[in-house]
Amino acid sequence: MSALKRTPFFAFYSAYPESRSIDFGGWELPVQFAGIQKEHEAVRSRAGLFDVSHMGEFMVTGSGAEAYLQRMTTNDVGRLADGQAQYSLLCYPDGGTVDDLLVYRLGEGRYMLVVNASNIGKDFQWLQDHLPESGVELTDRSEETLLLAVQGPHAERIISEVTDVPLADLKPFHFVERAAVCGVEVLLSRTGYTGEDGFELYAPVDAAAALWNGLLEAGSAHGLMPAGLGARDTLRFEAKLPLYGQELSQDISPLEAGLGFFVKLDKADFIGREALLAQKEQGVPRRLVGIEMIDRGIPRSHYPVYAGGQQIGEITTGTQSPTLKRNLGLALVDARYGEIGTELEVEIRGKRLKAAVVKAPFYKKSR
Repeated sequence: MSALKRTPFFAFYSAYPESRSIDFGGWELPVQFAGIQKEHEAVRSRAGLFDVSHMGEFMVTGSGAEAYLQRMTTNDVGRLADGQAQYSLLCYPDGGTVDDLLVYRLGEGRYMLVVNASNIGKDFQWLQDHLPESGVELTDRSEETLLLAVQGPHAERIISEVTDVPLADLKPFHFVERAAVCGVEVLLSRTGYTGEDGFELYAPVDAAAALWNGLLEAGSAHGLMPAGLGARDTLRFEAKLPLYGQELSQDISPLEAGLGFFVKLDKADFIGREALLAQKEQGVPRRLVGIEMIDRGIPRSHYPVYAGGQQIGEITTGTQSPTLKRNLGLALVDARYGEIGTELEVEIRGKRLKAAVVKAPFYKKSR
């Protein structure tokens, strides 16, 4: 058995007696530092610091970079200006999802792609297999890049204490490529995966100590605490942000997952466009919906969902919402049963328990 990979921040985990790490896609990552509930509440009310250095970073450069990314991704890369990022997806020809990702436009012919950790090898091979003969260079920078996220309503004031960048002027999905944070040059991006305001910081791996210690010190007066994978999952779930392998997969298209806004069918041809256009015209066969349990029980991933005595889908993610204290789930179901108020049943431990389709996202941050 091969050893688990560790991020540049692994040595700092042991400072937290209640921290617990797990195998996450071949990485030894913290599921919690002080407890999932505490960390979740910190991000919703104050701020949390996430080590997400397991994510993958690819550079795409060259005169043909924009045209290449237009062909590979579902969103419209041509709409990006320097210093802007966009959420997008890679698709197979049949419309299934290779991965979801962020595309950063660094400059003319210079882009950074941020992909899911479990898909780094697969994504890089997919992109490499479709490179044109000339004009585009693809480089994997994952192992030399760290990534920290500061998320929550106090994120801006915390980062403001350790940078001269005017953060009030930095809009969501915008970034500064060479920003000084804690005395370290980082790419500072107003992005995140929690449903809250926040920032992500990309830097060389040798900057780990300066950033970890500097951010925690600056955030100590603002309630900043380290947060693990457990809180990251419950936070993104409440905000209906998809997780690859659950809400998205080779067998689940972006349209089925409710991500049609990020699929620009009116732009130039891209891989999967024909299949996705047919789905849109004919109507998607399945829909990702929010559900709430009526009977007592917590829906979990892959639990079967029934209507009229027939299985019509399954739970993709489910839990008791830490914010709302309700037993909620996301479910991929036959589109005919996707209307709000539709009564369903979820099979939990051999029993079919009542549930209903409800509005999602379950949580949106207050303005």
